[in-house]
This record gives sequence, structure tokens and C-alpha cells, in this order.
Amino acid sequence: MKSINLKFIGIACLVLMTSVQSYSQISKAEIMATGLTCSMCSNAINKQLKATVGVDSVSTDLNTNTFTVYFKKESKVMPRVLKEGVEKAGFFIGSLVITVPTENLKIEVNKTISFHGSTFVLLNEELKNSNGETKLKIYDKGYVTQKEHKKLLKTFSKTATYSLDNDDDYHIKAVL
Repeated sequence: MKSINLKFIGIACLVLMTSVQSYSQISKAEIMATGLTCSMCSNAINKQLKATVGVDSVSTDLNTNTFTVYFKKESKVMPRVLKEGVEKAGFFIGSLVITVPTENLKIEVNKTISFHGSTFVLLNEELKNSNGETKLKIYDKGYVTQKEHKKLLKTFSKTATYSLDNDDDYHIKAVL
């Protein structure tokens, strides 16, 4: 009886460890915000981002209005949460680049990557790897400027899901 229980526990632990390793997570996000006019604007965004569950720290570059968000190791924060934080502060995202571990990105036949209940649709042919991490820029409405989004609607017209406003689908390209 003890032998069977130990085998069961061992198998359960192996399955649990394998499933945890298969999750991709965002390790860092670089957000360029729009509409900022002063340091108080920057402080409002910084405060909202720091209050987000799973955020470890936030650094700010006032010259470029860029916020670099670092996440805790076990966090499962998705881009939608960052967008909501910036918008709650009264501003918008002009650009969002996320960094994820390359080894966990499994591209499906339909050029999608799934993690944490969201689908990432790859708009270019391949992922670029730099030190085991891949940077992905999100091209959806709300993650680029309105002007850029209008241009992208034409560019990505062959991607059926691009024009849909689904909060759990992200259209991405790998960047250096």
C-alpha cells in the first residue's frame, strides 16, 4: 500500500513540475506612454504600475516616457492588465514590448503561442532569440497609437483576427 502511494505521489510531483515549467511568463515589459506633459503624469502611471499584482519594480525614463516594468518570478501578468493600469492613470500606451523566456515559446501550426489563457498571434515568420529571451512587440489597438493602428489595419488585413477586439488575443512580432 505504501509503495503504491509513494509511486502515485512521485508521478503527481513529476506532472506538477512539468506543467509549471511549461508556462511562459513575461519577465519584463517596456511601455512607452502617450499624453504625458509633466513629471506628475509620470508619477501617476508609475504608481498604477507598481500597484499591479505581480510587479516587482518599475523604472522610468522621463526623456522617452518609457516605463520598464519588472515582474516577480511567479507572476502571470498579461499585457491587458498593464494597459488597464496606464489607462486608469489617464494615459495611453504608444508602444508595448514584452520580454519572455524563449525556451517556453511553442509556436503552433497556425503561428500562435498560447499561455495563461491568452493567444499570441505571430505576425512575422520567426522568433529572435537573445540570451534565452525573446522580445515581442504587441500591435493591437490600445497597444500602439491610434494613427499607427489605422495603418496596421491595412498591413495585417490578411490576418483575420487582427481587426477583432478580443482582449485575450495579442498580435505580436519579434523585435531585437
